[in-house]
Amino acid sequence: MHAIVTTAGGLSWQQVPDVDAGPGEVLIEVRAAGVNRADLLQADGKYPPPPGASEIIGLEVSGVIAELGDGVTNLTVGQPVCALLAGGGYAEYVAVPARQVMPIPDGISLEDAAGLPEVACTVWSNLVMTGRMSPGELLLVHGGAGGIGSHAIQVAKTLGAVVAATAGPATKLDLCGSLGADVVISHRDEDFVERVRAATDGRGADLILDVMGAAYLDRNLAALALDGRLLIIGMQGGVRAELNIGTLIGKRLTVIGSALRSRPAEGPHGKDAIVDAVVESVWPMISRGQVRPVIGARLPIDRAAEAHGALAAGGVSGKVLLTVPG
Repeated sequence: MHAIVTTAGGLSWQQVPDVDAGPGEVLIEVRAAGVNRADLLQADGKYPPPPGASEIIGLEVSGVIAELGDGVTNLTVGQPVCALLAGGGYAEYVAVPARQVMPIPDGISLEDAAGLPEVACTVWSNLVMTGRMSPGELLLVHGGAGGIGSHAIQVAKTLGAVVAATAGPATKLDLCGSLGADVVISHRDEDFVERVRAATDGRGADLILDVMGAAYLDRNLAALALDGRLLIIGMQGGVRAELNIGTLIGKRLTVIGSALRSRPAEGPHGKDAIVDAVVESVWPMISRGQVRPVIGARLPIDRAAEAHGALAAGGVSGKVLLTVPG
């Protein structure tokens, strides 16, 4: 089979050894793979896969089941699916634990479904399973026009939250508004702390979903209401910052760091439980048209380096997909 291989010259579409479905796994013939910032880090040698995971880049795919491993009885060969991976997605075939395989939501094309597993599982596990978001609470989403941000806005609005979102250019601010954000904030020209306080009569946000990390830590704490929760899922703004313990204690804040890829398969917050919850709760939202994947770019998989460049440059809204020739 072919897969994207990281070489000294960059990303290359090359022949690699075939993969097979092991016990409890299925083999998926890949039609499309989603591109995530973790993929960019792995390609740069900064985010190695977890022990036992494929060295091939790629955390989510869509395709059709080509083979069932021993013990798999709830799926069928030829079934269209999408899947959450620990690695291996940038390839013609990938072996996946059956528990991390999901049906295609009604109304979504097989190709577009590749942009759902990572964002849906990240958003649901953080906002609902960990963040305990409730109707009427105000959620601040940083990077609202990105893959995770655009999904988070829609899910939060469907669940009855008030949503504020930050973005850069006017086109991305407009996208956030069209997805349901009640307050759109230009991170280039406005202070999100002031805007959130103004929108809440000085109270602040109940939850913040943050992809920036260190650069926003102090201002995120300032923007939170009493008993607020900060969910840090990215490090685009660095990894080291000074934490004001006085603010943390005085406002009874909770700061949570979260990663999806390294979670165990089993357990109440493991990947199996998250996937089950997403299929049960998010897929119906998609089928009803309340949530839709936002696809900003599609490129053939042999142009993976170009796709990584587009995501790194920040010009694309929503997800970037790599399509695999059938």
